[in-house]
Amino acid sequence: MAKKFIDIMDTTFRDGFQSVFGGRVLMKDFFPAVEAAKTAGINHFEFGGGARFQSLYFYLREDAFEMMDEFRKIVGPDANLQTLARGVNTVMLDTGSKELIDLHAKMFKKHGTTTIRNFDALNDVENLKYSAERITHHGLKHEVVVTMMDLPPGCHGAHTVEFYEKTLREILDSGIPYSSICFKDASGTSNPQKVFETIKMARKLIPEGTHLRLHTHETAGVSVAAYMAALEAGVDGIDMAAAPVSGGTSQPDILTMLHATKGMDYDLGGLEISKILTYEKELAYCLSDYFMPPEATMVSPIIPFSPMPGGALTANTQMMRDNGILDRFPEVIAAMTEVVEKGGYGTSVTPVSQFYFQQALNNVMQGPWNAIAPGYGRMVLGYFGKTPVAPDPEVVRIASEKLGLEPTTEKALDLANADETKSLANWINKLKEENIEITEENIFIAAACHDKGIAFLQGKGELNVRKISEMKKENNEGSSNMGSGSYTVVVDGQKFSVQVAEGDVNIEITEVDGEPVAPAATKTAAPIKASGNGLDIKALLPGSVWKIVVNPGQSVNEGDVILILESMKMEIDIVAPKGGVVKSINVATNDKVVEGQVVAVIG
Repeated sequence: MAKKFIDIMDTTFRDGFQSVFGGRVLMKDFFPAVEAAKTAGINHFEFGGGARFQSLYFYLREDAFEMMDEFRKIVGPDANLQTLARGVNTVMLDTGSKELIDLHAKMFKKHGTTTIRNFDALNDVENLKYSAERITHHGLKHEVVVTMMDLPPGCHGAHTVEFYEKTLREILDSGIPYSSICFKDASGTSNPQKVFETIKMARKLIPEGTHLRLHTHETAGVSVAAYMAALEAGVDGIDMAAAPVSGGTSQPDILTMLHATKGMDYDLGGLEISKILTYEKELAYCLSDYFMPPEATMVSPIIPFSPMPGGALTANTQMMRDNGILDRFPEVIAAMTEVVEKGGYGTSVTPVSQFYFQQALNNVMQGPWNAIAPGYGRMVLGYFGKTPVAPDPEVVRIASEKLGLEPTTEKALDLANADETKSLANWINKLKEENIEITEENIFIAAACHDKGIAFLQGKGELNVRKISEMKKENNEGSSNMGSGSYTVVVDGQKFSVQVAEGDVNIEITEVDGEPVAPAATKTAAPIKASGNGLDIKALLPGSVWKIVVNPGQSVNEGDVILILESMKMEIDIVAPKGGVVKSINVATNDKVVEGQVVAVIG
């Protein structure tokens, strides 16, 4: 009797990179491994979409469309190249208009995509209908998704087999076109018994011959058991990754699953251990200079209590590491339990996972519910669709008050279509204002990535790749004596601009809190304190200055925005605590700031 063929999608180059490196891997570094994967017999790849789309523009100075074109050239015309999309969000920062949702499908088809896996984190089927229509309209295969996780202990009302059956029936009854169905657990928290019962339920419910898949992560340590349960229940495909970006926060390793199914009646993609070993050796060589965050290689028994997906966990810990607050990570994870429970049980997968994390971070850093993360607030207010259960009424009230928004029951797509800033015409005008060529690719890049997309198209994109060789170089330079040049030093919340001369390392203070200082008569100078009648305005979180709204000398009212910080993918308004005159703005655009740093003074 022939073994059952199980389709294997290799997630190494999308979810693997996202789960381990926050998506920050340069194409020239990993393309040799793609060739090795092809030689090993792999013909189904996840190669783009999701957060990996934006990461190229945000951190790598690379064009995702160019990367997709080159990937297709390597693997040939017959490979199934798959991307990840978030329903009405596609791969954008926010809900897209119909025009942008259509453009997403058109551009991804143009640049080599075969299949788009399409999910909604709230399991709101309304958010899948139009995106599914446009995906199939442009000749792509549509893999429709039900998102999964286990709720923290003591939480009830969603994410049961019955809840998934209700969602699946809504998908089938809606007439959404699809070529396959996937149950996607981005946090890897669904227990194996629930996986077994869910796949069994789906197998009975869907038409015979429908391709059925499971996607999970190793984050909670049960991914292999979940896949084995799914295989027993009748699944047709599973997702795996190759070492060193397998296991831990990523998918289980290809070799691990080949070993786990030895002697069983499953043929995992026709793959051979010896060929996979060669492929993984090449991949390890390609990635040998990339910094591997220790948390990316671990499984965590507490993740089911605070479901944090692997694809977001390391991206968030890396941002916390960059901002010097990684020591607060355990507190943030602990705070997520309450945030999930009061947020309406949306699945912890992008963008909802980021909303959960941002709100938990705010609760830890600024006190419980003293600040509302914009995404989390808009979610509980209904601006992304209907949550599986009603959010906590008190949190809804706080979010409405803090964000100045009323709750809504309108469809997310209708709200987006009514927003002029989400029209093609708006983004075409922005490109014209910046003298950027008007192409469909450039329009979508700008719409998906906003200011950072514009910066990339202007050749001003940021390069932020964590390579071991560069980190050693920076450490060596940091341990050497201070050389000549301009430096910025923060002392007790005040920012000092200094000039350092060669020779005896003469240090001269030239600015204090943004205000010029006369040349000092001696080689050192005492810090100059802010005037006693001024009120220091401090950063509540570390981050970078995104926009300065007012100028020194300008009058402001209580609550007026002084400047906007970007921190942990959030835009944080720094507001005037009282009316007065702005005495100084102590930072410049793109400056990095630390928690507690004085960013402005009001008199």
